[in-house]
Amino acid sequence: MNIRKNDIIEVITGKDKGKRGKVLEVIPSRNRIRVEGVMLVKKHQKPRQNGEIGTIIEKPSTIHISNVAFFDSETSTRTKVSYKLLEGKKVRYSHKLNKEL
Repeated sequence: MNIRKNDIIEVITGKDKGKRGKVLEVIPSRNRIRVEGVMLVKKHQKPRQNGEIGTIIEKPSTIHISNVAFFDSETSTRTKVSYKLLEGKKVRYSHKLNKEL
């Protein structure tokens, strides 16, 4: 997977199209990621002790990796990311910007 934890991404399809956020978790086995503030779902939480009341919590759900693109905050553009060998070392490389990430 070309997107890693703590990268900034932009959603390119779906109900959250155009939103940007930081990657919280990457799940390579399912090709999914969890992004801060994107794909929020409501979870109903039961009371755990007597006298407590139940609450509804909004938390980010996973989104498929094909629905997001890497966002470069320096140039404010989204770009494709791949790996390239530079001087015998494998590095992440931006196609649109022609630079190492």
